[in-house]
Order: sequence, then structure tokens, then C-alpha cells
Amino acid sequence: MGVPRFEPVRTVRVYERIVEQIEEAVETGVLTPGERLPSERDLMAQFGVSRSTVREALRVLQARGMIRSRPGDPHGAEVLPFSPAALHRSMTTLARVDELSLGELVQFRMVLDASANLLAARLRTDGQLAEMDAAIDRMRTAAEVGYDEFSAADVAFHDAVARASRNKLIQICTDVVRSIVLNLVAERIAGADDRAGLMEQSIRHHEEVLAAVRAGDGPLAASLSRRTMYDYYVGYVPEEERPALTALLE
Repeated sequence: MGVPRFEPVRTVRVYERIVEQIEEAVETGVLTPGERLPSERDLMAQFGVSRSTVREALRVLQARGMIRSRPGDPHGAEVLPFSPAALHRSMTTLARVDELSLGELVQFRMVLDASANLLAARLRTDGQLAEMDAAIDRMRTAAEVGYDEFSAADVAFHDAVARASRNKLIQICTDVVRSIVLNLVAERIAGADDRAGLMEQSIRHHEEVLAAVRAGDGPLAASLSRRTMYDYYVGYVPEEERPALTALLE
């Protein structure tokens, strides 16, 4: 039996304890969006710390998108509503430090898009179907203009499907993960030999998905979505990571 190796104990900085307490107050609903924290002077008294420590804690909370703070504001920092920007920053950082591989991100996109399509097929309104139709029309027009315009129209289609799922977390995660994946492969897509062919194939795939959503066939819409995502991205994913994508295909 091996001897365990332990890391040296790290002294927790005082401001981190302040951050933890305020985060817990927000997470448990003791503090709600729109409310204000006590003033800096009151926080100094309640926590028994210096002004610089309070300001460091407020700086961290503001960087995490939880509060809006102005040094010396007598009214105290404002608690902000949840923002996708904080999630986007966190996931982007994870991708940059290789904690999230391209294969994992694409796999998650397959899960998200399939779920959104499944729900959209069952919950969509006529107005949302019209939005999806309009987005595909934009894709056809944009294919003759250039890839950037085409990509924006493609995004509009997926946004319409995500809204039709009626799940805010699906909408937020879809937007965040999509932008990270596209940033990672943008240069390779831009340099592809047959971009016109890729765009035409993508339009056909989207038309098939929309037909299934219009028919109310959730399982088919989900299956087509997974296959579409797989076909589009598998060539950019390292060989050793591809089985994780294939596992999602029926």
C-alpha cells in the first residue's frame, strides 16, 4: 500500500471568506437581484476587516458577475440578476486551459441540440416555426454572400429552436457552448476547401430537422440533430475523442 502524498495546507485569505458568505446569501435567496449589500463601512464592521479587504471581496464578486460595485458608494453594491456572461467566462476558461476538450464540447452540443429539438417538436408554436423557416431562408441567401453571414443565419435557426424548447438553461448553454466550439474551429472552417458544399449540406440537414419539428416527431428531430452535429464537427475532433461522439448516434 502506497504512502499518500498531501499538498501543503493553503491559508485561506480573509476576503475569500467574505466572498463565500455573500455568494451563499445570494444563492439561498437571502439577497435577491436588485437588492443592495450594506455599505463598505457596514461590511467592515460586520466582518471585522479593513476597507481594503472588503474592496478586494467586492472586486472578486463583481468579476464573477454577481454584483455591481462602485468604491465609496454609500448605498452599497447592487446584487445583479444571473447573467450568461459569467457561465461563458467560466466555460471559456476551462476550454482554454484544456480542462474541456473539443470532443467533450462537441459531445455536449450534440446532447443540448438533440434535447432542444426533441422539446421544440412537441412545444413549438406556429410563430416559432415561422422563425425557423425564416432562418433557413437567410441561410440560403447568406450562402451566396459568405461564411460569416451564413454562420449568423445558422445561429438564428438554433436560437429559434432553443427558445421553442421553453427551457432557459438550454438556451443559455446552447449559446455558450456553440460560441466556444466555433471559436476553436473557426480558422479550420474558414480554410476548408469546399465551404460552399459544406453550407449546402448544412442547409439540407436543417431542412430535415425542421420537417421533423414541424411534424411533431421529437425522437426523429433529436436523432437528425445529433447526426448533423456529428457530421459537421467529427473531422475537427482528434481521432481518440471520436468514440465519445459516436456513442450518441443511434
